[in-house]
Amino acid sequence: MKGHKKYFLGIILSAGIAAMAYMISVFLPAGILGETLIALILGMLLNPLVCRYKVFDTGINWTSKKVLRAGIIIAGITLSFPQVIKAGKYALILMVFTLATAFGVGNICKKVFKINWKLASLLSVSTAICGGTAVATLGPTIRAKNRDIAYAISATFIFDIITVIAFPWIGQLLGLSDTGYGLWIGTAVNDTSSVVAAGYAFSDAAGMLATIVKLTRTLFIVPIVLVFSWIYAKKETPSQAAEKVSMGKIFPWFILGFLAVVGIRSTGFVPDNIVSGMSLLSKFFLSMALAAIGLKTSLKEVAGVGIKPMIAGVIIDTSVVFVSLFAQAGILHYIR
Repeated sequence: MKGHKKYFLGIILSAGIAAMAYMISVFLPAGILGETLIALILGMLLNPLVCRYKVFDTGINWTSKKVLRAGIIIAGITLSFPQVIKAGKYALILMVFTLATAFGVGNICKKVFKINWKLASLLSVSTAICGGTAVATLGPTIRAKNRDIAYAISATFIFDIITVIAFPWIGQLLGLSDTGYGLWIGTAVNDTSSVVAAGYAFSDAAGMLATIVKLTRTLFIVPIVLVFSWIYAKKETPSQAAEKVSMGKIFPWFILGFLAVVGIRSTGFVPDNIVSGMSLLSKFFLSMALAAIGLKTSLKEVAGVGIKPMIAGVIIDTSVVFVSLFAQAGILHYIR
């Protein structure tokens, strides 16, 4: 029992920040500022005070790793494999373009702006998959610094605010159909809450399609994390031959838990109230984990990363927006 006491204070502090973040988000316009980002910001603001007291360290470190993985696993309850089929093959084709754009442009920005490969990867995966959740998932996998994780999530937040406000208006201006707009928003906007807000601001039909496409994107966390696990092993252990890189050591085993939960939801036997409750629990766990990451991250360190990665993030996001817009137009024109 005594051994567990060293975890207690850090866990309680992280949970308290997550609860506070949720209460703050309730009073903000929908989709503008999610509870996970608020938790990260609150944690960073408290860092100068909390870092003076080592008694919190063990619990904060445990929360940033273990609770994060638990949150990701439980997040699988919001998805089902039939949703991928429902989203349609055209949505999946569209995602091929956006994924290629996000990682291709991200690699170019890495070279042009001389950004470290981990931060560049976090910026790309944020745009390609699902914003802050993808960053929080991939970050520990490639042993990214806390400041880089915080930076990538912050860059995502800034872009999402713009999309929620501007994209419904742009969609109307361009005369997009519900289907076209839903495909566009579902593949071009980062965070799930922002997709929902921007989608339903256009129409209910567009919002529903955008949400389904967005959830389909989330499933791509699995192959992306596996690929980057291998990349990390090769880059961090360059002297080892390819056959000596142990998949057992680099494999993110929590992803199997995520897929298992998706499989359970896919059976159709899970009541909606259970799904809703588990979804809230997942968001709370993710908020706790990001609060813990924030508590370990100094605002000065994040600011010290510089403006170049932020510019890179904007370029990556903007590239995906345009590619998604033109690709969905081409796909819908082809199937007419």
